[in-house]
Amino acid sequence: MTTVLITGANRGIGLVFARQYAADGATVIATCREPEKADKLTALGVRVEQLDVTDPASATALAVTLKAVPIDILIANAGYYGPELQDADDADWAGFLQTYRVNSLGPLLVAQALKLNLLSGQDKKLVVLTSKMGSIADSTGGHLAYRASKAALNMIAHNLALEWKKHGIKVAILHPGWVKTDMGGSSAPLSAAESVAEMMNRIAELWPGNSGQFLDYQGKEIRW
Repeated sequence: MTTVLITGANRGIGLVFARQYAADGATVIATCREPEKADKLTALGVRVEQLDVTDPASATALAVTLKAVPIDILIANAGYYGPELQDADDADWAGFLQTYRVNSLGPLLVAQALKLNLLSGQDKKLVVLTSKMGSIADSTGGHLAYRASKAALNMIAHNLALEWKKHGIKVAILHPGWVKTDMGGSSAPLSAAESVAEMMNRIAELWPGNSGQFLDYQGKEIRW
């Protein structure tokens, strides 16, 4: 049976990933900062664990809790759009740094903490949810903290794909599209269910030959 761990799983895309993988018969470990408030996750009957992706102690505690538990697919989904002030002329620096902690360093922290779990899994797939807004080639400006954090995440994930290839770990770097969530807003053209269904296909298709590529939810390559 496939075991999937999802960060930031209490709402939005993460919650839909948990719901869909559970419906498909996978063992789901859903993480969030406040499990006691994750009513929707609890209702799914999945395993819920505490994790703050910005806190090394929290990641270490999760690794201890999950010691010897194989993880086939690790989905680094937790994300943050950043502070209100994040443009070229003005920036909320504390908020800017928090955006990096969540979006860039968070996936790396979790991947490192749970690397042994991935190595003991059969699939050995690490999935990071990035954004097309992290593409330097495609940038239209604005939303500087979010764009920069996702560009940094792309580099981190690409490096992991290269450096962990020798361990058999494959890395998917996926843009979920503009999705109707608390972050994406109600004007987004894509539902979370549609995005997740497509990304699950991309995860299923992940193999050493496409590990480390920057792809959208439909499998189209995005320029770095």
